[in-house]
Amino acid sequence: MEILLEEFYRQDLHVHAYVDRKVQLDKRSVQINGISQSGKTALIKHTLLSQKKSSYLYIDCNDIRINAIEFSSILNGFCRKNSIECVALDNYNPDIIPPSVSWLIISSEIHHNFIDLATIRLFPLDFEEFLAYEHKFDSTALNHFFQLGGLPAMHSIPSEERNRYIQSSLQHALSDIEFDLILLAAKMTAQKVSSFTLYERLKTERKISKDMLYKNMYALLEKGYLHQLAKYEHPRATKKIYLCDIALKNALSTQKHFGRLFENLIYLEMLKRGFELYYEEGINFYIPHQRRVILCLPFGNQEMLFKKIETVEAFIITHNVANVEVVTMNSEAELTHPFVKVEMIPFAIWALIEGE
Repeated sequence: MEILLEEFYRQDLHVHAYVDRKVQLDKRSVQINGISQSGKTALIKHTLLSQKKSSYLYIDCNDIRINAIEFSSILNGFCRKNSIECVALDNYNPDIIPPSVSWLIISSEIHHNFIDLATIRLFPLDFEEFLAYEHKFDSTALNHFFQLGGLPAMHSIPSEERNRYIQSSLQHALSDIEFDLILLAAKMTAQKVSSFTLYERLKTERKISKDMLYKNMYALLEKGYLHQLAKYEHPRATKKIYLCDIALKNALSTQKHFGRLFENLIYLEMLKRGFELYYEEGINFYIPHQRRVILCLPFGNQEMLFKKIETVEAFIITHNVANVEVVTMNSEAELTHPFVKVEMIPFAIWALIEGE
């Protein structure tokens, strides 16, 4: 293991065409959690490359040559001997005991209980981050976003290989049951789906118990590959399900439903902002503490908007809603309403305002 540590210590790190993220690492010890391909490794390597080479040690814990017990027994002494200030344990293996260094970076899909580490959740690119990859910001940028999604690596993958790249990445990162579940979820994006419904669907394709399904479903939610949204003031009601990135929809399913894909996109933008979100019948998203409703009408017009507001007017009045934002692809308008401010906003504008 000493020889392997020396190899890690002397290796040169490389990051191809790194584009800055909103998340930056300072010299605080931290654990970074996020799905595979969300950019954790690139962020870590980019940060380390700004430091003196002899001061850090980068270790990919997925390296099959690592014997966790032997490795842990010599890691502290190796760091002291070489005056290493920062150790990065990428793809963290809980069997490896982190060394006592002034700056520790750990990356993993799931959260680990280190009381002395700050936690950063790294999501795939939001629209504002995606624009940093575009040569110019025009009407094509949003179309590119729908094609590529938020996984940074997609910008360097040829278009004909992107779907297979996503499929292979998921198959490598997930168990067989988790992968089958996410295949089902891709067909049910932005719909109300119970775990029991998923069980009923999956048991026709493979032998599986309810306990095994719930365990794997929980793992997908914990790691952030899937997200659920509860109904407002009805925690036991069936939750809506969303994918971690919009590119997964087309990569895993031939079903086309742009409205649901658009809703998934808006959900992910809101998720990154940390809002307390709910759905309600006829209402895509409700943010109680802001008294704010968000509706998704990608190709809506004023006539459609009038009809939509009529269907949710009782909720608006009952809950004293202050603002209704109707997110569209291109339409922009304001609606005069006696009880609430109603704005129709193109996604490209709305997303950048949300990111401020």
